[in-house]
Amino acid sequence: MAVEDGLSNIKNALERVGYKVVSPDTGGKIDATIVTGMDDNMMGMQDIKERSIVLEAAGKTEDQIIDELRNRL
Repeated sequence: MAVEDGLSNIKNALERVGYKVVSPDTGGKIDATIVTGMDDNMMGMQDIKERSIVLEAAGKTEDQIIDELRNRL
């Protein structure tokens, strides 16, 4: 998992349940990227280098993010 800076609560929650968490600019394959939603462009697309699931964290709890990941991976 890649977690955008500023989402340390989500990063910590993901690590607690066993996910390996890296920065979004880390090279290599990333299964999912959690973003704040502040990097959306006009088309609503994210600037993510690797193809992966992109989840917006805005308005969601750590548990909601974890549940969504489990359902989509």
